[in-house]
Amino acid sequence: MLIAILTGFLFAILLFFGGKKLVNHKLALLPTLIPLGLFVYFVRFIGEVSNKEFIHKTYEWIPSLGVNLSFTLDGLSLLFSLLITGIGTLVFAYTSSYLKGHEYLDRFYGYLSIFMGAMLGLVLSDNLISLFVFWELTSISSFFLIGFNNTSEASRKSALTALGITGIGGLLLLGGGIVLGNISGTYSITEMLAQKDFIQGHEHYILAACLIFGAAFTKSAQFPFHFWLPGAMKAPTPVSTYLHSATMVKAGVYLLFRMSPLMGSTSFWNNTLLIVGLITMVYSAFHSIFRTDMKGILAYTTISALGILVFLIGLGAHESYLAAAVFIIVHALYKATFFMMTGVVDHQAKTRNVTELSGLRKVMLPVAIAGLLAAISNAGIPPSVGFIGKDLIYEGTFHFEHSAILLTAFAILTNVFISYAGYVAGIKPFIGKLPEKFEKVKFPSFFLWFPPVLLGTLGFIIGLFPVLIEKSLVKPILWSIGEDAAEVHLKLWHGITPILGLSLLTIASGIILYFVLKPSAKKEAFITKFEALSPKSILENFNRAFSKFSVLWTRIFQNGYLRNYVSVIILFLIALMGYTLVDGTTYKIDYASFARLTVYEVVILTILILAIGLIVFAKSRLAAVVATGIMGYSICLLFVFYSAPDLAMTQFAIDTLTVILFVLVLYKLPKYLKLSDYKMRIRDGILSIAFGGLISILALEVLAQPVNSEISDFYAKNSYLLAHGKNVVNVILVDFRGADTMVEISVLAISAIGVFGLLKLRLKSVERYQK
Repeated sequence: MLIAILTGFLFAILLFFGGKKLVNHKLALLPTLIPLGLFVYFVRFIGEVSNKEFIHKTYEWIPSLGVNLSFTLDGLSLLFSLLITGIGTLVFAYTSSYLKGHEYLDRFYGYLSIFMGAMLGLVLSDNLISLFVFWELTSISSFFLIGFNNTSEASRKSALTALGITGIGGLLLLGGGIVLGNISGTYSITEMLAQKDFIQGHEHYILAACLIFGAAFTKSAQFPFHFWLPGAMKAPTPVSTYLHSATMVKAGVYLLFRMSPLMGSTSFWNNTLLIVGLITMVYSAFHSIFRTDMKGILAYTTISALGILVFLIGLGAHESYLAAAVFIIVHALYKATFFMMTGVVDHQAKTRNVTELSGLRKVMLPVAIAGLLAAISNAGIPPSVGFIGKDLIYEGTFHFEHSAILLTAFAILTNVFISYAGYVAGIKPFIGKLPEKFEKVKFPSFFLWFPPVLLGTLGFIIGLFPVLIEKSLVKPILWSIGEDAAEVHLKLWHGITPILGLSLLTIASGIILYFVLKPSAKKEAFITKFEALSPKSILENFNRAFSKFSVLWTRIFQNGYLRNYVSVIILFLIALMGYTLVDGTTYKIDYASFARLTVYEVVILTILILAIGLIVFAKSRLAAVVATGIMGYSICLLFVFYSAPDLAMTQFAIDTLTVILFVLVLYKLPKYLKLSDYKMRIRDGILSIAFGGLISILALEVLAQPVNSEISDFYAKNSYLLAHGKNVVNVILVDFRGADTMVEISVLAISAIGVFGLLKLRLKSVERYQK
């Protein structure tokens, strides 16, 4: 299973070294074999999973911290794995034609492969920390995919917005995982389930739930974090199809589904999801009816569909869980079809504006068929699987124990708007008279029209034969979240029931709305008048205000003078430590307990004081540097006297290097220093004396405390036994504090890359003077 997850990453590495040759015109389809092979691999497990034989694999990673690569293949993770690899196969094939001849096609395939591997790792992870790692990898890879057209400012901005919102969600997920790990003593989701009652009764349950909510809502574009998704439509169509219909945007829904058996069944969990999902689905569906860009329409209906899923999970009933499980499949099929169909229209006709498009069936009939199939499934018209999905949604709301009529009314309203949007995007561009400017539109290649037709057809095959997904996919999903699926039977016809009436009402209302409400630029302009009240505008206004504050703050504190930076830092530390000293938490210093000064110490102390005086009053830079070296060497001698030769040698090496560097840096500067005004020198002197005095008092207080050698004894005893190293300091840095050292090395590496980038920067003469 680990190899399956890493396959995408390994292929991306291979593309890095030989991508141009691997994905040239003749071999552009070659990368499709990667997701296809993984799809076949996961299909093999359908039999086992449908018989409740869930697969668990664990690979040690950081066992000392309870962080392992633990993977679980159950009904929920299998469904998402099949969607990731199955739709991924079609997207890879679609890309070979959509981006044919693109200069960076190999790079695009690399990003897609990394994303695919990250998504597989996310849905298969049983450990919350490893899940977080893959979660962040999906955000990073999606950043590169959304911003693939990096010459476009709009694409770059959309990519940054998406990364910012989902990145915050990743941080919240890490926080939630750590809180749950501290409560339960484990990061394994499976092991946490055994402590469900304890976790829900813990005082930090609400905090953990809020952090999980934040992660899921940002990733799955729930209100008010939804605005990054329409902006992400600047990405190429394969990205929109893969990320924004079937995979990444459903990661938040997956997380809520996965965590519901552990954290669900409480009023806080269920009510929060119900309210947020309800607002999102109605708000976004309403917005979709005013859009004229096909991708914009699909973006808002996607957000609405995600809201429906969150809403259904929030209902927390058996019927709603079943509806959510089926709707995940339904939405993935018809929305991927929609996006691919839209991409073909945009690719061939060079526009996505539905007010300009009509009659395209005459030049791309298969694409028109795909759009019709998607629109029918989206509207829930039989015999599509969308009809089954809509019926189950109404089953979940109509039989809910509280406010059933109101919730059902909101669900109907949402589905009517979504149906209308589906007709506009999937049918309107292909009916009517073909405009003269589109008469020369070329018929799309096989790999552009076949994937959407295949997905659209699957929606009807499954609708006619729902038994295909009943035992193989739907029941295992319910089992994986602890629900009884024995009585689950998916049918296209349930007889004449109130639910059938609600479905017919939705279908009829959607059709009537389509004929009554015509998309136009005027209607879109109307809705944009309220843009100032949208969460996106509010956040942008906050960013502008924060930028102004940052400029003001920078002018005051970050004004380019190093002496000011140091003065502010020292002043803050003086205030902080001074408050500690006067707060009554200090200790009485027993000066009699200290040993008397020796003649060596007195001599070294005298040298130190003289060196400090020379530094302060020297008029020559070289003299000041020499005096600084004298101070360092004097401290080296103190370390030797106090039996710390290793510290003495380290200090000696650092001071020698520092003096040499100072001399090299200051070599070309004027020979003599110009003394600053006396007021500044007096100020700096007071700060220095105050800070030095406080440090001295704190040092004396520390020395006056009883010596506790428990920690040092532990390291001395265990350095060789546990880490097989005789140098205690090295062992502490490399083994006991290995994580800290790794982070420090990472920071140094990132800094080195930044410095290297600046050194390699070659600005044009015009750019050098631009601000």
